[in-house]
Order: sequence, then structure tokens, then C-alpha cells
Amino acid sequence: MSDLALTKTRLIAGIWQGVLTGQSGDDAPLLRVTHLDQELTGVEVLAEADSWTVRVPIPAALIADGLQSFVIADARTGTVLGSFAIVAGEALAEDIRAEMDLLRAELDLLKRAFRRHCVETA
Repeated sequence: MSDLALTKTRLIAGIWQGVLTGQSGDDAPLLRVTHLDQELTGVEVLAEADSWTVRVPIPAALIADGLQSFVIADARTGTVLGSFAIVAGEALAEDIRAEMDLLRAELDLLKRAFRRHCVETA
């Protein structure tokens, strides 16, 4: 079991960044980041005062339509510390359109209820 805790800080310019805290001894933690069971290269673990900054470059070849999931694990123990996903393309557009349709329907329902309330209390 790992005492490490990973917290996402941001995703910018194709690099996922997070802060790793907890006990790992004197050495920097060894992390393994995978996508579809294939390990990513270029993962950096940079020492800070009482934590480590984790930087995971996302290869452009892995960005595609649909949901792309990445798993971050302690390479020594195999404990999963975190994960992140990237959603792109048509799947995302359909989700956003469906969400907008639901929001519009709810807004219409609220407008009708408000108008009915105004008529009844007038």
C-alpha cells in the first residue's frame, strides 16, 4: 500500500500536471503512466519542499475522437494514484448538445411554473 496522494493542478499545452504528497523515502517516487496498457515516456517527477511536481506530456498521437484514459500508478507497488481522461471529437459534441437540450427543457419548465405562479398570485 502506498502513502502517496496525487492531486491534479492543471492541464496546459498538452502537459498534465499534479502534486504528489506523502511518504516515499529519500528517493523521488517512480511513476508509471499508461494509456491502453502502454506506458508513456517523458514523465517527470520534480522535487519541491515537501512534495513532488508531476508532469505528464500527452503525445499528440494519443489525442483522438472519443474518451482517452490515462492511469498514473506507483511503479514500485503498482498502486493506482490517479487518472485523467481527455474527451474529444463527435462524442463530446453529442454530449454537449444533449446537455444543452436538457438545460433548455428544464428552463422551459421553470418558465412555465413561474408564469403560472405569477398568474395565480396576481
